[in-house]
Amino acid sequence: MDTKVAIIKEDNINYEAINEAAKVIKKGGLVAFPTETVYGLGANALDEVSVKKIFEAKGRPQDNPLIIHVADKDINKYAKEVPDIAKRLIDEFWPGPLTVILKKSDIVPSVTSAGLDTIGIRMPYTKIALELIKASGVPIAAPSANISGRPSPTDVQRCIEDLNGRVDYILGGEESRVGLESTIVDCSVNPPCILRPGAITLEMLRSINDSIYIDAAIMNKPKEDLKPKAPGMKYRHYAPKAKLKIIQGDFQKTIEKINEMVLNYIDENLKVGIMATDESLPYYKVGEVISLGSRANLQEIAKNLFETLRTFDDKNVDIILSESFIREGLGIAIMNRLTKAAGFDIIKID
Repeated sequence: MDTKVAIIKEDNINYEAINEAAKVIKKGGLVAFPTETVYGLGANALDEVSVKKIFEAKGRPQDNPLIIHVADKDINKYAKEVPDIAKRLIDEFWPGPLTVILKKSDIVPSVTSAGLDTIGIRMPYTKIALELIKASGVPIAAPSANISGRPSPTDVQRCIEDLNGRVDYILGGEESRVGLESTIVDCSVNPPCILRPGAITLEMLRSINDSIYIDAAIMNKPKEDLKPKAPGMKYRHYAPKAKLKIIQGDFQKTIEKINEMVLNYIDENLKVGIMATDESLPYYKVGEVISLGSRANLQEIAKNLFETLRTFDDKNVDIILSESFIREGLGIAIMNRLTKAAGFDIIKID
């Protein structure tokens, strides 16, 4: 398959490229495109044959449901019912990095929802994404635009690395501003439940309804027989090629432990990557060291997380050691992605 690539700007939309990509969607093809969270791999969400192509291109398990992306807040066509709490969340956080799960209408094929009677819906805020959806005239089903299991792409070059020759069209824009996939809130249950944390934090959601809670299972290793209700719940996700280990504990003790482990791995002739922060960077003298940003700026750390994992792949490291982060606010989402990328391999220091 020949993949066409068009690089366009958010502040100066090339509508010729948008319309060309929209024609691909209309004809049942696949288009990678930028959103504020990560790049998405899109197809007509209402066309069963098109949606199946997403699973094939990514190597995605068939029981991992997709999210459909819309260009306005009128979603009655795709959901059997929209509870009041869902309407309030949509009014407050759309367009933006929030997905609501609702009972799906019959217009949404079973393959899009992985056989579930619910569907995740979100409205992105990047102009390129919104204009593509409008021009396509259909909702776009779009998981992250990468090979399944790998770190999600936040830059068009990473989409090209993974999907060139696998998809019809790649629309490139700016780097994703958020860097983590959307928060997913299940509004088909009462009280609503967070199935995937993201930039719309628990605290922000509770400003709308204080009964919203986080499913405790999302921070633990999933059971093999789990039927995922949202993307990212069951399978190993966001993983680099190298083995990733998280070191969790007191700041200074974490640094000491990582330095100790680095020397041991080097003695074994292994190339080691260290995911550090601005505050800890001066303390690491050996290994491939990359700072995610300042601990005082979790937005920066979230934005840089997936690209840093990808950079370690570029450097061909054998193992990656990462510091851990506070499990509050956006830190919950960061640790959710890290623990899944590490296969829940966490070394806790007393």
